[in-house]
Amino acid sequence: MWVLTPAAFAGKLLSVFRQPLSSLWRSLVLLFCWLRATWLLASKRTKQQLVWREPDETKEEEEDPPLSTTPTSVNYHFTRQCNYKCGFCFHTAKTSFVLPLEEAKRGLLLLKEAGMEKINFSGGEPFLHDRGEYLGKLVKFCKTELQLPSVSIVSNGSLIRERWFQNYGEYLDILAVSCDSFDEEVNVLIGRGQGKKNHVENLQKLRTWCRDYRVAFKINSVINRFNVEEDMTEQIKALNPVRWKVFQCLLVEGENCGEDALREAERFVIGDEEFERFLERHKEVSCLVPESNQKMKDSYLILDEYMRFLNCRKGRKDPSKSILDVGVEEAIKFSGFDEKMFLKRGGKYVWSKADLKLDW
Repeated sequence: MWVLTPAAFAGKLLSVFRQPLSSLWRSLVLLFCWLRATWLLASKRTKQQLVWREPDETKEEEEDPPLSTTPTSVNYHFTRQCNYKCGFCFHTAKTSFVLPLEEAKRGLLLLKEAGMEKINFSGGEPFLHDRGEYLGKLVKFCKTELQLPSVSIVSNGSLIRERWFQNYGEYLDILAVSCDSFDEEVNVLIGRGQGKKNHVENLQKLRTWCRDYRVAFKINSVINRFNVEEDMTEQIKALNPVRWKVFQCLLVEGENCGEDALREAERFVIGDEEFERFLERHKEVSCLVPESNQKMKDSYLILDEYMRFLNCRKGRKDPSKSILDVGVEEAIKFSGFDEKMFLKRGGKYVWSKADLKLDW
């Protein structure tokens, strides 16, 4: 169009000046109209070309695939049942479902193939189902057949027997025992009372078994209204765990607060400043690993009893579809997992007992 325009314009101009003077003004008007129409048509085509390119670039940006999440460390809460009634519990007994053993193994294999390096079994109380045999078989499967670098358990410790260590201890890297206070009266207030049994005395026994059967020993404590003023320095140093995880009491809608919750944890909640004072009081404990509400909420990959990832970004647990139905890659998209926060809180550490080089 732009190549032909000068020649066409010259022809038109020459024809105008060959006409009689009376017709000159009329011809000039027609020439002007022709030039204007030509210019408008060219402008319209140029704009169409620009508009056509712009969506193409936008489309390319939208089609860039998102970075996939690798399930490096997974927390599998295979049961919600528990023999304790901790008032702040954020994974309560809303169902009694437990996957058949072979289905659980199939899901763990899928996670391994997707890049899982560490599995942590939790509950509920994981030793409650089948007296710990179900759990023991999963632990052995993950270490011998999947050859995972790290296999760990979080338990309240009340149902563990030495025979379990004799059968499965060699396959377990870390046992984390929940202990929120070294004052038995406080444990009863929290909901960790065992009747005639003493939670603190049982903790000492478990520490001995972990040493005897070469399992790394860890302690988890939830800091709440009833223990926030306690000084645990002396007792923690004496037990000498590889890690002491200290959590700030967290509210989760539908679990320990809200209409459908089985717990009312509001009375256990403490503020950020109170939590910081507790940490300051225990700053000499070298194994302490603190986790505030901000660090904890989205930095865990949580798998429920149906092997669904639980998204906690909105303050509640919204489940994905099961990895058994849609696979790990699809289900993990809805996990809400914050990998940066996972690394920031120290989620990846030396977690294999072979690498810990402990003095047994």
